[in-house]
Amino acid sequence: MAMISIALSKGRILAESAPLLARVGVRPREDPERSRKLVIATARRDVRLIVVRAADAPTYVQYGAADLGIAGRDVLAEHGGAGLYQPLDLRIAACRMVVAVRRGFDYESAVRSGARLRVATKYVQITREHFAAKGVHVDLIRLYGSMELAPLAGLADAIVDLVSTGSTLRANRLVAVEEIMPVSARLIVNQAALKTRRAALQPLIDAFAKAAAGGR
Repeated sequence: MAMISIALSKGRILAESAPLLARVGVRPREDPERSRKLVIATARRDVRLIVVRAADAPTYVQYGAADLGIAGRDVLAEHGGAGLYQPLDLRIAACRMVVAVRRGFDYESAVRSGARLRVATKYVQITREHFAAKGVHVDLIRLYGSMELAPLAGLADAIVDLVSTGSTLRANRLVAVEEIMPVSARLIVNQAALKTRRAALQPLIDAFAKAAAGGR
């Protein structure tokens, strides 16, 4: 029996995918959040979990180290999606990717006047494409955390980041001025694996589809 590997990350995606995994019978034999193991057996003898960084999930699936994975739309858009099939929106880990500025900054006037904006983000490719489509010149500053600090400290005019409730923005006197995309987690599949192992993978994909639809 060939093993099926599913790549997913700790944190919100793992927490919100747990009910879906349970519905398809992929219950980990130990808690991935507590275990130091990166490869975890499940209740299905033919399925294992591979615990990866969120940004790395598409890479593991693209190159065939995992057959399937769960990744946010933001990560997939930044990655580019090469070699991946995205059959399902799993409707979990929902949030928005936005442009945010400090309160009082006249973003619309800056855009209309053709000002060159400094934008801090970890989503460099998405941000570059978004502003290029608007004809806005930007200097991109790559950050990996504490994004909200950048406008407050004078590092950037704007940030591009994910927001859920917006409470962190409000607490730091920032406002969202533009939505780039809604974000949720997708099931992703290695395209080559789906062609060569469809008999093994398609029932699991179908099970995820049913679970994501609430079992209907």
